[in-house]
Amino acid sequence: MIIGVPKEIKNNENRVALTPAGTAEIVQHRHEVYVQSTAGLGSGFSDEDYIMAGAKILPSIEAVYDMAEMIVKVKEPIEPEYKLIKKNQILFTYFHFASSEILTRKMVESGSVCIAYETVEMSDRSLPLLIPMSEVAGRMSALEGAKYLEKTFGGRGVLLGGVAGVTPAKVLIIGGGIVGTEAAKMAAGLGADVTIMDVNLTRLRYLDDIMPANVKTMMSNDYNIRDMVQTHDLIIGAVLIPGAKAPSLIKKEMLKTMKPGTVLVDVAVDQGGCFETTHPTTHDEPTFVVDDVIHYSVANMPGAVPRTSTIALTNATLPYALKIANEGWKYACSNNNSLKKGLNVVNGKIVYKEVADVFGLAYTPVDEVF
Repeated sequence: MIIGVPKEIKNNENRVALTPAGTAEIVQHRHEVYVQSTAGLGSGFSDEDYIMAGAKILPSIEAVYDMAEMIVKVKEPIEPEYKLIKKNQILFTYFHFASSEILTRKMVESGSVCIAYETVEMSDRSLPLLIPMSEVAGRMSALEGAKYLEKTFGGRGVLLGGVAGVTPAKVLIIGGGIVGTEAAKMAAGLGADVTIMDVNLTRLRYLDDIMPANVKTMMSNDYNIRDMVQTHDLIIGAVLIPGAKAPSLIKKEMLKTMKPGTVLVDVAVDQGGCFETTHPTTHDEPTFVVDDVIHYSVANMPGAVPRTSTIALTNATLPYALKIANEGWKYACSNNNSLKKGLNVVNGKIVYKEVADVFGLAYTPVDEVF
């Protein structure tokens, strides 16, 4: 199979979908890899690194899309890329369709085969291709929150861990999955007073067992959230419903009950956000203020640490990319339930029910496209 790796063009997206090491592995399986010139520079990989790994370098994004049978990316295609996508071309990337009706409709119109990293799901319901970036984003959420609590950024002027004689900042994390767990580890390690909320009591028991003494657990519900937001300095939204729009758990009217300079970090922004006032921001302009509350909702947080993120992502996605390349998408997906769940849009049909439902569009059961 001919595999194309374009340069990411989303704002400040420095990751690349494939490392030279991953490229070498694919080439060893007798596939061709075409990489857009300078695609890896943001992650510290030169064109020469890819050439040494067996890839061919193409001068433009148009050339990569034109050549490839399968495009491997990091982030969803954006407007300049829509016209480049060909019928029957496989796109393997993070799509987060539920957050964008325009993207969904454009991919339907393209006639391509869209396999989303974020909905590939194991039998235990874990999300193997989302986990590495969730780990990065979770850890970053505590660090970014700590930064924007500084008075110079408009925050409350609170140090996350406090010092001797001064109480630490209070951090509330809504969602006890991978993002929430990693955020709690980082915030707790910095000395904060952390509370992590979830709707799953079994998960809370697990977190209660493994977390240090400065992390407490609490059942997530509207009453508890409304109470807790009044006293916490940093609130991290870490809610995920695979493939579907995130629920809005902090309503706009709750902001007026928060302390001025409170920081909200919405890691769920890729799925529409779990705060009512969320809208996507960029690394260039990462924050905005509503009712004296700072919102940080960068939609590609791991793009700020591309070296770590690119290596972690390739480690996770490479086995699946190889399976698709070796077997073709139909055979690979029909014989692997985890990969089948990654199918979202196939040849003009939406085959992931949650995506169709959020926009009121027609749904086709995935087994009908094989």
